[in-house]
Amino acid sequence: MSTTRHPPPGDFGSEPESPGSASAVSAAGRLRSLALSSASGIVPLARDFTRQALYDWGWLPAANADRRAAAEDVLLVVSELVTNACLHAEGPEALRVACDGKVLRLEVIDRSGGQPAPRTPHRAGRPGGHGMFIVQRLCVDWGVVRHSESPGKTVWAELAAPA
Repeated sequence: MSTTRHPPPGDFGSEPESPGSASAVSAAGRLRSLALSSASGIVPLARDFTRQALYDWGWLPAANADRRAAAEDVLLVVSELVTNACLHAEGPEALRVACDGKVLRLEVIDRSGGQPAPRTPHRAGRPGGHGMFIVQRLCVDWGVVRHSESPGKTVWAELAAPA
């Protein structure tokens, strides 16, 4: 795991107004934010939200197998980050998705001070413990930004945009 060398999450824009609501926070449409704090069905909601952003940004529908795999990797990482926040961090507050054309950045904001860490996967056939290992394997980089003004953190991950 590495520490962030990117702008802290607060520099990406403001939070959406209500749980489960979405807002585009950049004029170019390359940054999306979704409140999750009181939403139900959080993981599917986060995946659907991210899938729509990928459609809007031209990642989907995929023109070839490489582009399809890149989009599937993004959706898997969203699922893992949001699930981790649900299981280990009192639930996610928000999801942010940003793309600059070369890198897609995912951020999950939560209220917990806990530190996510990849574990060597358990023996085959045993559930659990794979989330951050998957994130580490699929992403170019990932890390954690601690919130100084309140308890909690932002877990971020970056994936390369398809060629």
